[in-house]
Amino acid sequence: MSPLDICGSASTQVRDDPSTAPLESPGYLARQPILDRRGTVFAYELHFHGPVQPPFEPGLTSPFALIDALAVYGVERFTARSRAFLSCSMEMLTDGGLEGLPPARTVLEIPSSSEPIPKLICACRNLRAAGFQLALVNFDSTRATDDMLPIVDYVKVDARVLEGPEWDLVCRKLFGNRAVVIADKVHTHDAYRHARSLGVRYFQGFYFCNPELIPSSRIPVHRTQQVQILRQLFRDPLDLKTLCPLVMADPSLVYRVLRFVNSPLCAIHETVSSIESALMILGDKTFRRIATLAIQCGLSEGQPPELLNMALIRARFCSTAASLCALNPDEQYLLGMLSLLPPMLGIPMQSILPQLPLRHEMLNALSGNPSRERALLSWIECLEENRIAGCEQIAVDYKLDRDKLAELYWKALEDDSHAGLID
Repeated sequence: MSPLDICGSASTQVRDDPSTAPLESPGYLARQPILDRRGTVFAYELHFHGPVQPPFEPGLTSPFALIDALAVYGVERFTARSRAFLSCSMEMLTDGGLEGLPPARTVLEIPSSSEPIPKLICACRNLRAAGFQLALVNFDSTRATDDMLPIVDYVKVDARVLEGPEWDLVCRKLFGNRAVVIADKVHTHDAYRHARSLGVRYFQGFYFCNPELIPSSRIPVHRTQQVQILRQLFRDPLDLKTLCPLVMADPSLVYRVLRFVNSPLCAIHETVSSIESALMILGDKTFRRIATLAIQCGLSEGQPPELLNMALIRARFCSTAASLCALNPDEQYLLGMLSLLPPMLGIPMQSILPQLPLRHEMLNALSGNPSRERALLSWIECLEENRIAGCEQIAVDYKLDRDKLAELYWKALEDDSHAGLID
């Protein structure tokens, strides 16, 4: 296994641990974060899909394929050491096969279509006795779930229910039970604030990826210095005389850049103490990646850390998959990183683009217009939202190897080598 590090180089590790073995035939793994009230990751929900055929009507297939992968490679390989909420079928819950999973890290989801039959209730009690936690998804107060509530740890409630009159019924149904409510499908900041005001502790949805627009739709004054540096970083070649003074004027940026450069990830055998020497040693391409990441660490301050993590995963995936589209990996890395600038800055992408001296094709891709340059970013966006049909359609439209795409996404997920450096 040769995971790509932040600097874009590869480091080979040879271990006897089977969890470091190369991934094979991964299929589609969709991962969605569940955040707590502080905006930090509490867990990730995992969905596994086998390849689907036209007309692209995906469904959960090979229900034990993900179980096997998690048991062999380790849950932490896909969740960055957080809990895993595992989307289960009735068969998975009642017929065994979950013994290889670490109970302390795994929350098993009971599908909403499941009737609380004695076989299911017995299986759930046995799983809880084995140390697993359970979650009831798509909770509906009108369905007969009274027998399930006392044995589950979490109840997922659609955010739309929280905003309607049905919430009173949900409250009465859940009152007195031990289960913790998770607001699901929280895709706007208003929905998040409303759920939070009701006392909900955990939130699943992409509200944090959607920009909460500031009234002026201009780059905030305290961010203009960082955006100026970004503009210089995207010029080719870099203008050392212009760039270095801008970077040196931001002490926090200097600290972050030097911290990255001097970390073991970059494998530099001498201590780098200045921006000029870092640029000279690393070269334009590697310095551009490190400095871009360091700047976005600053831009994402006050936002959920998962926002920057998602940008990194997008960047790593787009870069490593670039060869499948005959695209420039450095440009694709930047495309992935920059795709989440709007929620970081609080302004629409169209207000940011004039500040970025990128090729027209790259600006067009950031605008959201379908193109070959945007194919990889669109593919990972579909996967983040568990829209497998969209992934399949993109692979067909651009003649991409879907198995290779899925494999590279898995590798992008497991490379959490930046942990501890983005703070």
